[in-house]
Amino acid sequence: WLRRTTHYLFIVVVAANSTLLTINAGDYIFYTDWAWTSFVVFSISQSTMLVVGAIYYTLFTGVPGTATYYATIMTIYTWVAKGAWFALGYPYDFIVVPVWIPSAMLLDLSYWATRRNKHAAILIGGTLVGMSLPVFNMINLLLVKDPLEMAFKYPRPTLPPYMTPIEPQVGKFYNSPVALGAGAGAVLSVPIAALGAKLNTW
Repeated sequence: WLRRTTHYLFIVVVAANSTLLTINAGDYIFYTDWAWTSFVVFSISQSTMLVVGAIYYTLFTGVPGTATYYATIMTIYTWVAKGAWFALGYPYDFIVVPVWIPSAMLLDLSYWATRRNKHAAILIGGTLVGMSLPVFNMINLLLVKDPLEMAFKYPRPTLPPYMTPIEPQVGKFYNSPVALGAGAGAVLSVPIAALGAKLNTW
């Protein structure tokens, strides 16, 4: 009875700690209005935290499925966050749920395939997670429809001023004398420079 209770308690601890580790690592979620900007931070922080947290708990438990369990907890947590924003009136695609599970499965597979060798799991599994997690999430973000349009229509109230998207003033810029002068100068500078070089040779 005590052993079983300790086992279940440890599962709860893994769930809580994995969530805290991943959230505190940086951007753990893709908001459409800032998705591609946070992609690099996300890739570095989340691949690192996935490997660190999963290896830590895997070596304690000795169970190869710990990383996948870890990733599943975060996926569920993110879907809850997505549902909360959707309930506030934001569109369904306003939050893109990151892809953790396939990378975590590769980490578990490397641990199992190397006969539970912790050093091989860290090196091989860590490399697989570091390479696969950005690729999976890049494909994931490419499938989002009109992220810029959504960013302008649904700015987050919690967004700092320097991160608030500004709609480009394309028409106003192209109709200004400054823009026309700069464009004409750039176009004319090439033949004028070529003519000057030719005259110099004479």
